[in-house]
Amino acid sequence: MAFKIYTKTGDKGSTSLIGGVRVPKSHIRIESYGTIDELNSYMGMVNDLAQNTTISEWLREVQDRLFTVGSVLATNPDKEVKMKLPDVHDTDVTWLEERIDEMNAVLPEMRSFILPGGQLAASTCHVARCVCRRAERLCVGMQEQEEQIPDLIVKYLNRLSDFLFVLARYIGHINGVEDLPWRARI
Repeated sequence: MAFKIYTKTGDKGSTSLIGGVRVPKSHIRIESYGTIDELNSYMGMVNDLAQNTTISEWLREVQDRLFTVGSVLATNPDKEVKMKLPDVHDTDVTWLEERIDEMNAVLPEMRSFILPGGQLAASTCHVARCVCRRAERLCVGMQEQEEQIPDLIVKYLNRLSDFLFVLARYIGHINGVEDLPWRARI
């Protein structure tokens, strides 16, 4: 018999964290890893739209890290977990910084704020960036509520949103689309 996707255990508005503790589906921990899942889905969309081998390799790496972040956020920190879970490393942040520097080396200097748009993959990347910032805010909120979360996850999400901003510009650049500068109304 095939694995069933539905369990019916969440029909009354609660779900289990890794470790077995049940929490309401409105719990900030559920909101945080649900937002990571949303971000991961947008990353897949950016990948599909960009149709670039190098970008695809980068995004698959990021998607893998996002599953890692999601598993950390979905784990009850007060319970011992029997399975081995992956974790985020400082080298994951460094990897993002290296990709940012690599893209910035070929991008024109920014002289103003830019508007999202000009190319569908780039625009979708900006949406992913906004979702990433929301995930970061939720994780900071978890820390403020004294929910255990590694500082490195907040740092990774912060750097990932920077990566996504530069990636959006880079996608536009390799497709011959110039940045859309914001012109303040005076």
